[in-house]
Amino acid sequence: MQSESLSVDSSSPKEASPSGEDASQVQPHEGAPSQSFRALTLGSLGVVYGDIGTSPLYAFREAVLSATGRSPDVSVAAVYGVLSLILWALIIIVSLKYVVLLLRADNRGEGGTLSLMALAQRGLGRQSVFVLLLGIIAASLFYGDSILTPAVSVLSAVEGLELVTPAFSHYVVPLTLVILFVLFAVQHRGTASVAFIFGPIMLAWFALMGIAGLLSLVRMPGVLLAFNPLYGVEFLTHHGHLGFLTLGSVFLAVTGAEALYADLGHFGRKPIRVAWFAVVFPSLALNYLGQAVLVLRDPLTLKNPFFLLMPPWLLVPTLILAAVATVIASQAVLTGAFSLTRQAIQLGLLPRMRIFHTSESHAGQIYVRRMNWLIFIGVVLLTILFGSSSALTSAYGIAVTGTMVVTAILAFIVMQRCWKLPMWLAGLVILPFLAVDLTFLAANSVKVEEGGWFPVLLAAFLALVMWTWTKGAHLLFDKTRRAEIPLADLIRQLENKPPHRVSGTAVFLTGDPEGAPTALLHNLKHNKVLHERNIILTIRTADTPRIAKGSRMEVTPISDSFTSVMVTFGFAETPNIPRVLAAARKKGLSFDIMSTSFFMSRRMLLPSPRSGMPLWQDKLFIALAGTADSVSSYFNLPTDRVVEIGTQIKV
Repeated sequence: MQSESLSVDSSSPKEASPSGEDASQVQPHEGAPSQSFRALTLGSLGVVYGDIGTSPLYAFREAVLSATGRSPDVSVAAVYGVLSLILWALIIIVSLKYVVLLLRADNRGEGGTLSLMALAQRGLGRQSVFVLLLGIIAASLFYGDSILTPAVSVLSAVEGLELVTPAFSHYVVPLTLVILFVLFAVQHRGTASVAFIFGPIMLAWFALMGIAGLLSLVRMPGVLLAFNPLYGVEFLTHHGHLGFLTLGSVFLAVTGAEALYADLGHFGRKPIRVAWFAVVFPSLALNYLGQAVLVLRDPLTLKNPFFLLMPPWLLVPTLILAAVATVIASQAVLTGAFSLTRQAIQLGLLPRMRIFHTSESHAGQIYVRRMNWLIFIGVVLLTILFGSSSALTSAYGIAVTGTMVVTAILAFIVMQRCWKLPMWLAGLVILPFLAVDLTFLAANSVKVEEGGWFPVLLAAFLALVMWTWTKGAHLLFDKTRRAEIPLADLIRQLENKPPHRVSGTAVFLTGDPEGAPTALLHNLKHNKVLHERNIILTIRTADTPRIAKGSRMEVTPISDSFTSVMVTFGFAETPNIPRVLAAARKKGLSFDIMSTSFFMSRRMLLPSPRSGMPLWQDKLFIALAGTADSVSSYFNLPTDRVVEIGTQIKV
């Protein structure tokens, strides 16, 4: 944390449209023309449902193998029980919890766990450490999911090559690594140029899955009885510990459900719902039913029921389409990771990172280079370490179930505080979903030794990083604020004893508009000059995703020489100070950007025994501050107009 401008004020300014309506409350995609609605629905198939759409590659196989204790003897009860559990997991977790309920819990059009955390904080009317920790945990777990999804999805698709010829088995991991490298290497180009084909490809993928499942289903339509939840209940009650373990593999069928909520702001509520009920859920259900029929007719097909469901002449095209679908699924998760990173930075959970916009027309298409390659390193290590999709599935469930548990708790707070529901009614709605999530979390937790340790260890490390950054930034801001003198007192001193004046405008970035910026004090002390016009610029991050242009800036004259400018960005926006200041002319702030200098202090942080944190955490915070991108690049300031004044401060 090297600049005063990094302090975050999570206030919630009002956003009024000219009509008096809160513009931010309007769903951006509701009521869109039918052609736009169809395009959004089709696009959601690729971005929203890419992950869950590739789950049939491995979910049914792993669940049945768990139900049989990895034995080649496959019983009818095990197949029916697993199939019933998968179908009802899709109904309860995806259809009811996410599609019906959580899509209503939007933060002014935006979804995602951090967006829900900000909404809960606003509902509470104060900063809650408990809610903050929930957001940190969920964000940490999502990063684990971002590493696991590309590895599991691409590996499961490439493993289908073994059905063409066993000789390909030695090339599965190398080919997977090549595909993954290409995927991560092209991220900087953005998805704008290929996004329009994601939807049609995934539509073809879902159609293929559904038709293949239907053709198998007609051979044994009796498996439709698996929609009776008693089959799943009987399997769990009669198989004891083995049934409990099977739940961990059953959950693989719903991994990716959290993308429904995270991508709410990109597509809108109705397109996501229509895509699920009209295309995705029917295709998934038919495919799982078809795989069950195949395994019941020939238990040996359990080695890879998804690909063996296809006729031999269609195997190679299916392999190619599966590889493309898994790349799309991975792309969707990476896009979510980039968006999450921007939100985390804006909410003060991570150090500054340079954010690149990859599309001129879509604000949500961004690229974060550092996060991209950190995730790539993790994916490569996972692929080499585990070597197969079956081994990786043991690690997959914990990250997703943990995120779902946190989401349910935050949703309860939002329902009670924002929707004003009585506690008993909010509990009546949420507790059944929370009970299901906790059951799946417990079932996945027993896999810690088999690979579940990875997401747990990764999430713990990332949570520590976020908590250290948040706490350290807060302590540093308080310490800096106590050391500053009131701005009003400084202005009175300057009026009584004016220094030498120079032409032009000076902009001083600060986190506290009431205190005199450190850069201003040092400029007066060492350069002994004061510009004709001085702007005290404070940047805030609101707990809303976006800020209406008319409400973004507050300009307050302080004296003839000083003006206070308060700029507010939403947590889903990337700050651009020159663009905002250029618009300040409409508010009477007249100046030439080319004759303006931006002053900020560059702090050299030193550990302190009285910082409020242990010494090791002080050092971690200082190391994190050292990795932060410069203020000038993050806020898009012209580098030839920036003046940095160095200071030392003990954390």
